[in-house]
Amino acid sequence: MGAWRVDVPGAVDEGPVRFERVEVPAPGTGELLVRVLACGVCRTDLHVVEGDLPVHREHVVPGHEVVGEVVAIGDGGEGEFRVGDRVGIAWLRHTCGVCRYCLRGNENLCPESRYTGWDADGGYAEFATVPAGYALPLPEGYSDASLAPLLCAGIIGYRALQRAALPEGGRLGIYGFGGSAHLAAQVALAQGAEVHVMTRDKKARDLAMELGAASAQGAAEAPPVALDSAILFAPVGDLVLPALEALDRGGVLSIAGIHLSDIPVLNYQRHLFQEREIRSVTANTRADAREFLAFAGRHRLEVTVQPYPLAEADRALRDLKNGRFAGAAVLMPTSAA
Repeated sequence: MGAWRVDVPGAVDEGPVRFERVEVPAPGTGELLVRVLACGVCRTDLHVVEGDLPVHREHVVPGHEVVGEVVAIGDGGEGEFRVGDRVGIAWLRHTCGVCRYCLRGNENLCPESRYTGWDADGGYAEFATVPAGYALPLPEGYSDASLAPLLCAGIIGYRALQRAALPEGGRLGIYGFGGSAHLAAQVALAQGAEVHVMTRDKKARDLAMELGAASAQGAAEAPPVALDSAILFAPVGDLVLPALEALDRGGVLSIAGIHLSDIPVLNYQRHLFQEREIRSVTANTRADAREFLAFAGRHRLEVTVQPYPLAEADRALRDLKNGRFAGAAVLMPTSAA
């Protein structure tokens, strides 16, 4: 099969990933083998490829927004899914199940957690494996390409929205408006929020307004109203300050990314006083994922995708880094086209 592997992490313009012919993986004990139908291109993949995240597996195949068809089941993998089912493979791949975080419902904080496309090979390939207990059922009514971004961009945006503690009917600010943000905005709008978007890209601002945002302005510009909550999707630490300044009393800023550039020095009176809060987001639980996908099944989300052939994953990563599209890039293996 064809698969992209990280050769040596580095700037995406310098070719750190290589397309190779490799053996189709065999499903291990408790695993499913899936034929990849679509795989989203996530900013976390970019962080893995460029070395912003430490190497967990040498020459890893990136990709953790995988829509696939089950083609084989390893010993002990029988259960919820059967051969022929369409399933999702997301970022979270393994937790211990016995630590205090797992036992209290915070498996996303498990010290033994493992991740698709970082600790194990992911979906920038024609086939991939997943532990059956971490495969996800998918909602009907979406194409393969439209489902792919839901499996990380959608799930993480959903958890970031929960962490932002948005009050009912509240005002939400969104900083950065890529694959995750454009889905989180729709969830917030469906829940009755007033959404204001701050992003540098005009195409993204136009998309935000088309989806129902109340306003859209530059990345560091002030929204027209004080915000009850905000989510920072752009991995730009400099934006933490204007986001905090935009919050009303008691407002919460949720930082969605796995990586963020350094945050400048905060001024307590301007940025934190009056009980403003900053909260980080660390991965997600399987319960988050299933809850969000069920929501997507009840509420039709408009998923803006830019498809690329699997053979052009390197171009998709470059385009993502340089902001050349609105929404989310999705790789489509030739066998699934």
